[in-house]
Formats: sequence, C-alpha cells, structure tokens
Amino acid sequence: MKKFIAGMLIIAASALFLSADVYIKSNSHTDAMSMMGQTTPATDTVSELWIGDNALAMVSQDGRTVIDLAKNTFAMINMAEKSYVETALPVDFAKLLPAEMASMAGMFVMSATVNPTGETKKVGSWNCQGYDMTMTVMGMPMKTKIWASTEVAFDWAKFSERFMPAMTKGMMRLDDASVKEMMKIKGYQIASEVNAEMMGAKIHSTTTVAEISMKAAPAGIYGIPAGFTKKATLSMDDVQKR
Repeated sequence: MKKFIAGMLIIAASALFLSADVYIKSNSHTDAMSMMGQTTPATDTVSELWIGDNALAMVSQDGRTVIDLAKNTFAMINMAEKSYVETALPVDFAKLLPAEMASMAGMFVMSATVNPTGETKKVGSWNCQGYDMTMTVMGMPMKTKIWASTEVAFDWAKFSERFMPAMTKGMMRLDDASVKEMMKIKGYQIASEVNAEMMGAKIHSTTTVAEISMKAAPAGIYGIPAGFTKKATLSMDDVQKR
C-alpha cells in the first residue's frame, strides 16, 4: 500500500510529460526514503512516450499504457505477466481496481491547483515557463515545480486538447476540476521536481525530458501484444507497480 501511494505521487509528476510520430524520452530520479521502518533505495528510470495521430503509448520498465482515441479505449499492459486491462474513455479508474481495493477508490482521487509563476528558465535546449502545482491525495499535499515549453517540435496545444484529459484522469486519477487546472500549463512539461511528505517520510523526485524527436513508431506500440490475456481488473501486483 505504501508503495502504491508513493508510486501514484511519483507517476503524477512524471506522468505529465504527425506522419512520423512524436517520440519523447524522459529520465526520472527518486531519492531513497524510509517509511515505517523500511527503506526504499533511490531509483533511476527511463520512460518513453509515443504520440501518433489518434493514439498515445507511454512505455516504462513495468509496462505500457495506451490511449486509443479512434477506439475510445484506455489500456494498461503488464508486459511481464503478459496481461492487460482495458476500459472505455473517459476513464473511471475505480472500475479497474481489484475487488479488495474497490471500496477505497475514492481515497486515491487526486485534486490539483496550478499557478503560473512568471519565471523563465532554459532546460536543455528548451526555453521554459514556470508553474507551481499543488496536488492532494488522501489529505496529503504534494508540491511540484513544473517547467513547460511551447517551443517543442510538435503541436503541444493539439496534444493537450486531445490526450491530456484521458492521461490526467487515467494515470493521475484527477477529478474534473483538476483536469481544468492542468490545462493552465502552456506547452509540454520539460522538467518537474516533486516534494511531498507521507507518514513522516520525505519524497523527492525529478523528471527531465532528454529527447523530443520525430520518428517512425515501433510496430504495434499502440496496440495490445498478441497472445496477452485480458483481465477484468488490475491485480494487486499491477497496482503496486503503478
């Protein structure tokens, strides 16, 4: 459970990163933390985002999340288990939870407020504008500093309009009002820094875009791999990894 909550917070920050598709590679670091007598070591991960005309795929070491606007579906794929869950858009995350967690679904809905700071900063090759975001889950606040740029090699406004509602509701578990708050961010999120405290443990993570390019997407990246088993709900293992 601790890992699930912490993972939700981290994913939330990270989460918020065309004939040739758009490819975005991001690097994330999470500091070591101690909670309830257990220590979680520092981690460094790489995530990839593929954006096509009508579909999006977020690829991590644990699995893949696919949003298909043409089919009006949202899928979470467990590559190691060779299984997946799929639901219609807009996402109702409560329907994807395992039975033992279904009654707790409301506890994990996040709320968010976003405020432009007027600050500017260059991150890599991108000129960025600063935003302060405060998210709350289970009464616990999470502060995130966001640097976003409109000077990216794809139509970020089209991306935000088409995919952001599904991403924020499906991967970040935001309510409708918070989705509107996220739309205040102009441009694509190039870098973010998360600071939170949970049960006395300090959580600190950073995510930075390393590459944005146009290239041909791998075959099948926006689909369910052949032979994978469809499940009615996520397993506890799925939840803990995400």
